[in-house]
Amino acid sequence: MAEIFWWVIFPYIAITIMILGLLYRFAFRQLTWAAPSSNFLEKKWLRIGSPLFHYGIIFAFIGHVMGMVIPMEFYQGIGISDHLYHTGAIWGGGLAGLMVVVGLVILLIRKITIDPVRIKATFADFFSVLALLFVAGTGTYMSIIYNTTVVEYEYRETIGPWFRSLFVFMPKYELMSGIPWILKIHVTSAFAFFATIPFTRLVHIFSFPIRYPARPPQQYRSRDNYRGQHN
Repeated sequence: MAEIFWWVIFPYIAITIMILGLLYRFAFRQLTWAAPSSNFLEKKWLRIGSPLFHYGIIFAFIGHVMGMVIPMEFYQGIGISDHLYHTGAIWGGGLAGLMVVVGLVILLIRKITIDPVRIKATFADFFSVLALLFVAGTGTYMSIIYNTTVVEYEYRETIGPWFRSLFVFMPKYELMSGIPWILKIHVTSAFAFFATIPFTRLVHIFSFPIRYPARPPQQYRSRDNYRGQHN
C-alpha cells in the first residue's frame, strides 16, 4: 500500500496541486507572477550565484529529459553504449548539479547576510531555496558519489519507465520498489517541491517571453529634462 501511495497517489496529488495552483495564480494574481529583481539591492554575489543556478538548472533539466523521457532503446538504436551514456551522465549531470547547488548556496548566503536582501525576502523565498537545494543536493550526491563509489545505477530501466507511465495513467509503481534510497528521497522531494511552486516566486519559470522580441522598447525620460520643459 505504501508503494502505491508514494509512486502513484502522491505524484498525481503533487502535479494536480501544481497545475491548479498555477491556473489560480495566473487567473487571479497575475501581478505576483513575476519574480522582482533584487539586483539594485546587491550585485556582486547575484552576478555569481544567479548564472550558476540558472544555467545549472537548464542543463539539469535537459539531462533529466534525456534520462527520464527518452527510452534507453533510443540510445542503443543510435549506437550509444550504456557505458558511454553513464559516463556522460556522471560528468554532465554532476557538473550541472554542482552548478545548481553552488549557485543556490551563494544565493542563500546572500539572502541571509545582505541586510537589504534579507529584509525584502519572504518565508517563501527562503523555503524555495532550501527545498530546491535539498532536491538538487540529493540528485548531485547520486550522480557524483553513489554512481562512482557504490554502483552505477541504471535508472533508465526503472525510474524512466515509471515516470513515463504516469503520463499515460498506467503507473508501473512496482518498478520503484528496488531503487536506491537516495533516489527515492530525490524523486519524492522533487514532486513535493513541484507542488509548492505556485506559492513561491519560482512560478516565473513557467513564463516564456515569446512576445519579447516584438515588444516596443520602454522609454524613460529623466527628471531634469522634464523639469526644464516646465520652467
